[in-house]
Amino acid sequence: MAVLFARKGADVAIVYLDEHADAEESKAMVEGEGRRCVLIPGDVGEERFCRGAVEQVVAELGGLSVLFNHAGEQHEQKRFEDIGAEQLERTFRTNVFGVFRLTKAALAHMRDGSVIVNTTSLTAYEGNPTLIDYAATNGAITALTRSLAISLVDRGIRVNGVAPGPVWTPLIPASFPAEKVEDFGEQTPLGRIGQPEEIAPSYVFLASDDASFMAGQVLHPNGGTVVNG
Repeated sequence: MAVLFARKGADVAIVYLDEHADAEESKAMVEGEGRRCVLIPGDVGEERFCRGAVEQVVAELGGLSVLFNHAGEQHEQKRFEDIGAEQLERTFRTNVFGVFRLTKAALAHMRDGSVIVNTTSLTAYEGNPTLIDYAATNGAITALTRSLAISLVDRGIRVNGVAPGPVWTPLIPASFPAEKVEDFGEQTPLGRIGQPEEIAPSYVFLASDDASFMAGQVLHPNGGTVVNG
C-alpha cells in the first residue's frame, strides 16, 4: 500500500510496532519510486506516541493530508470465556483507541481536502466465532468511520473505510496454527486468499479526488463475499 501511494506521488510515513526489517524494506521500495519515506516505530495504543508520530511526520514531510489507519492485532480463542481482560483491552487499545488517538492528533494539521481512510474488516459484517473481540473492534471502527465522516464533512475532510476479507499478510501465520493457515481464504467465492497489492487500490482510490463524492462509506475487497453495508 505504501508503495502504491508513492507510485501515485505521495511521500509516505510508516508507523509500525517493532518489525524493523520489514519497515526498512518498505522504505527502500518507497524510495525506489522516488518519494521520501519516514519510519516511526512505536505503539499506536499509546496517546503520547500518537501525538509525537504526527508531529514528526509534519516536521519531516512538511504536512499531513492523508491519514491511513491500519494497525491491528487479533488473538484467536475457541471459547468466548477464554477472552481475558488483558487480551480484550489490548485488542481494543490497538485497533480502536489507536484510530481515535492518531485521528485526534492528525486533525490539527488537516485542512479542506484532507482524507482519512480506516481499515475495518469483513469480520465486522459476518462475525467470527474465534475472533470475537477482534470482530467487535472492527464493528467499532466501522461505526467510528461513519460518525467521523458526518462530523468532519463541514471541514472538507472526507472519511471512508476499507473492509478487506482474507488477505495474505504476516498477521495470518502469527494468529493461527499452521493447519488453518494452509487453507486460509479458500472459503471465499473466488476460492483463494487475497494479496496486499489487490487491496491497496481501494485505499488509493478513497484518498484520491476520484472519490470526492464518497464519505462515510466502506469498500469491500473480500474475494466476492456479499455483505450489506
